[in-house]
Amino acid sequence: MKALEIMTHSPEETEKLGERLAALLPRGIVVALYGDLATGKTCLTRGMAGYFTKNARVHSPTFTLVNEYGEDPVLYHLDLYRLSGAEDLLSIGYEEIIESDGICIIEWADRADSFLPEERLDIFLEHRSEDSRSLRFEARGIPDRILECLHNP
Repeated sequence: MKALEIMTHSPEETEKLGERLAALLPRGIVVALYGDLATGKTCLTRGMAGYFTKNARVHSPTFTLVNEYGEDPVLYHLDLYRLSGAEDLLSIGYEEIIESDGICIIEWADRADSFLPEERLDIFLEHRSEDSRSLRFEARGIPDRILECLHNP
């Protein structure tokens, strides 16, 4: 498994990183986001959605659980923060989403660990200071070139 760590120093920088990442993602990939509240998960996703849908109004789908952006491919944005159990996950069509040719971003992925595919991109977000965030990318069974290209734009 290949890993890469990148620091960002503002929400805008995190969004730009998300946009760069989105340009590298193959269809059908699952991106699992891990991190405490306010570590930049939604900022990163906003940048990714912006790549597929200009002027997208991205917010965390905490109450709806799933938002969709773009058309070809569709970017599925899942927020599992309020997930009360596996039944909730299955009731939103999770299996169909992760098996589609769209791109699936999952916030609070730790709440669905046993349901995550083995091949995915894990991103661990952490506070480093008031303005700085650390994002650690781990490629699990997916091409290392994604991380190489992200590291060397």
